[in-house]
Amino acid sequence: MNKQILILPGDGIGSEIMAEAVKVLELAADKFGLGIELSFDDLGGAAYERYGVPLADETLERARQADAILLGAVGGPQWDTIDPALRPERGLLKIRSQLGLFGNLRPAILYPQLAEASTLKPEVVSGLDILIVRELTGGIYFGQPRERRVLENGERQAYDTLPYSESEIRRIAKIGFDMARVRSKKLCSVDKANVLASSQLWREVVEEVGQEYPDVELSHMYVDNAAMQLVRAPKQFDVIVTDNMFGDILSDQASMLTGSIGMLPSASLDLNNKGMFEPCHGSAPDIAGQGIANPLATILSVSMMLRYSFSEVKAADAIEKAVSLVLDQGLRTGDIMSEGCRKVGTAEMGDAVVAALKNL
Repeated sequence: MNKQILILPGDGIGSEIMAEAVKVLELAADKFGLGIELSFDDLGGAAYERYGVPLADETLERARQADAILLGAVGGPQWDTIDPALRPERGLLKIRSQLGLFGNLRPAILYPQLAEASTLKPEVVSGLDILIVRELTGGIYFGQPRERRVLENGERQAYDTLPYSESEIRRIAKIGFDMARVRSKKLCSVDKANVLASSQLWREVVEEVGQEYPDVELSHMYVDNAAMQLVRAPKQFDVIVTDNMFGDILSDQASMLTGSIGMLPSASLDLNNKGMFEPCHGSAPDIAGQGIANPLATILSVSMMLRYSFSEVKAADAIEKAVSLVLDQGLRTGDIMSEGCRKVGTAEMGDAVVAALKNL
């Protein structure tokens, strides 16, 4: 039976980068004999314009029935002033929550061809290969109560809640340890246990899970120090496991070590490795429609989908090799441009990956 893949281009540059990813996916399916069927729908601002909500019930049901979901990006300034409950980002949070996509894998790998594109010295980032494992369906982004109110003295006040249960921490910690076990057997858990009660429980539960993995070296780091160490000596890290908010921030920071957030894919998985795959970057409304966005993070998200949800390792490896070959050719979108390379647009970069993949 063919694998059902739901395509959600989203907003901004989403449709542009998704078009290139779909070309690569279809070629990989043909080349490696993968039976797939694609369907398309809207999420985020595009869904609000079409359905009146950022995630329609029928779209959510299609996502439940799919074997995997490929997402572009959501959001844009045109929706900043609508009801907060209807903003594009709420659709993204809802689909993650409703599908139980609690385990977010965000690799930060520096392709050697892009060492000069990083804002850090090449000797600091050369050979960088970090995996950030982020808890994705709990914490402050989902916590209740959350409210804006006006106090008796007329002053405005807002608050959010950062809850974590033992089971939520335990399951994401297990993913972190499992990933560390097949890499360099080093896991760093990032928290703020010196201040936050939720982080104190986080550290306690991670320590308990660690007893099941005697072969993995576990360390702990406060998030402020982790942010500093990512810039000072990033190669000390192999796998990082952390909560929703900290993972959101640290993974974006790690993206700049690799030269551009336009190079970072991600996977959001449930307990059975069904997942939603998307680039780490946003919808970039400032460049939408110009054909200059970097599609490589979305193309690499296709590779992660084939690897983690479908166990198609050969196809995944081939896509990653094709991306590397294109970088060898000196082709660069504007965000990773460096001296001596040739600047290309979104479609040309996608076509180059397709050509490289065909020849493998």
